[in-house]
Amino acid sequence: MSIERKEPTYVFTEKQVAEKSEIARRFIETRARLNVNVDKADNFLVKRFYNIDHNTYLEGALPAKYKELMGLVVSAGLRCDDCINYHIIQSYRLGVTRPEQEEALNVALVVGGSIVIPHLRRAYELLTELYG
Repeated sequence: MSIERKEPTYVFTEKQVAEKSEIARRFIETRARLNVNVDKADNFLVKRFYNIDHNTYLEGALPAKYKELMGLVVSAGLRCDDCINYHIIQSYRLGVTRPEQEEALNVALVVGGSIVIPHLRRAYELLTELYG
């Protein structure tokens, strides 16, 4: 049985997020600027990977917000600050609450151990800018 996939309904736009948080603004602008270079390469494999990534986070059997929280946990466990920022921003855009994001980061800390703490600190800085 095929599950229907569709774009999630965002509560906030990227522009609204960027206006609320300097960290988010810098991240969004840098990501867009660097993606221009990737797009210019016109690499078939990269395009396919980007497509798989995009489709992974669509609404489906699991709501997009839960997928973004799973992405946040894995990103923190792997200690990827860019990925952590991306998933915090996307989760925020989908209406995920700060306590939900913090609980996801708790899972990452338990799974990843103390080496996650520096990334947790930076994640909390972004959460503070977004949620106050």
